[in-house]
Amino acid sequence: MNLNFTRASEKLKNIASHSALQLNQNLSRKFGCNVYLKREDLQTVRSYKIRGAYNKISSLTEEQKAKGVVCASAGNHAQGFAFSCKLLNIKGVVFMPSITPKQKLNQTRMFGGNNIEIILTGDTYDDCANAAIQYTHQHDMIFIHPFDDDRIIEGQGTIGIEILEDLKDIDFVIIPIGGGGLCAGVGTYLKASSPSTKIIGVEPLGAPSMTKALEAGQPVTLETIDRFVDGAAVKRVGDKTFAICKKVLDEVLLIPEGKICSVILKLYNKDAIVIEPAGALSIAALHFMGERIKGKNIVCIVSGSNNDIDRMQEIKERSLQYEKLKHYFLINFSQRPGALKEFVNNVLGPNDDITRFEYMKKTNKEAGPALVGIELKERIDYSGFIERLQKSGFGYTELNKDDSLFGYLV
Repeated sequence: MNLNFTRASEKLKNIASHSALQLNQNLSRKFGCNVYLKREDLQTVRSYKIRGAYNKISSLTEEQKAKGVVCASAGNHAQGFAFSCKLLNIKGVVFMPSITPKQKLNQTRMFGGNNIEIILTGDTYDDCANAAIQYTHQHDMIFIHPFDDDRIIEGQGTIGIEILEDLKDIDFVIIPIGGGGLCAGVGTYLKASSPSTKIIGVEPLGAPSMTKALEAGQPVTLETIDRFVDGAAVKRVGDKTFAICKKVLDEVLLIPEGKICSVILKLYNKDAIVIEPAGALSIAALHFMGERIKGKNIVCIVSGSNNDIDRMQEIKERSLQYEKLKHYFLINFSQRPGALKEFVNNVLGPNDDITRFEYMKKTNKEAGPALVGIELKERIDYSGFIERLQKSGFGYTELNKDDSLFGYLV
């Protein structure tokens, strides 16, 4: 594999900005180290994907450019692809999952203008990628892979050049992993230029495609994935990216989706930084690295900020549940006046809040269940709430502990 990062850097000089490497004071104090954020979320297309997309498309021959190009993307690659098509005046067709957030669809249309066509199909990146490849063959066009391509990997690797230009002494670089292109590129450059730097990859717990590939010794296709972290949710990593990542990665961490949501909210509230779930992966990893990062220089690559505001309620909900602050119950209420008042007076703590209550009174019944959502101020308030609930004699089922009921009712 011939990766020329210097050549890619020159090609991208007036296309992708040299993104800021910012020392974050809040995170540094919290973890007792120097936490630097590599702000790829501040790129023109709000993610690092412009680097690989432009590097690849601009390297095509004139004959290839004339045929037009096709891509499959969960959103960020699509925007870099669209931006490049418009800049180079090339026809492009973008395949995106049907569940792609509206914000990413609108941004892709904005960046590509009349040069692109968007086709929505499938529920995951992998679904729409199969359709895109079939379309490419049918129309004799050029497929621009989002991660498993030398020029894509090379473009993403230019981030490594910038990191070392801005900071020489680096102990850990934490890199989000979806298909593996970012990690393969940055990891390759850093291992050659700063061998003592540890490369830590991070994946969402619900889409551990690189973890499973490393365990199996080869890429494997996951049957199902949690699509929430859409920018890093792929069923199978690339063959090329895997071959590189298994050499450059020192470790891969799996991050629960709920923790990612908590990080998104805290960054917004404390630092006014708006990032998407995949962009929060590297920062969330700090919570799982323990004492080994104390006093060290850490670089977290913030990969993107294409977050749809419509998702914020789900992000808050997932965060509260992960932090054990939100609980759902089916509570059996007697069908008599004052039953709810007894619950409020005798079971709820002073800082507990009812956030959801659904109850339908039925005739000829002595009691009936109500769906009740409870939000706590502190995690330790949970045991007191359960103790009072039991003492008061209310029958209940905790839905958080029953995946089938929880998924159906909440």
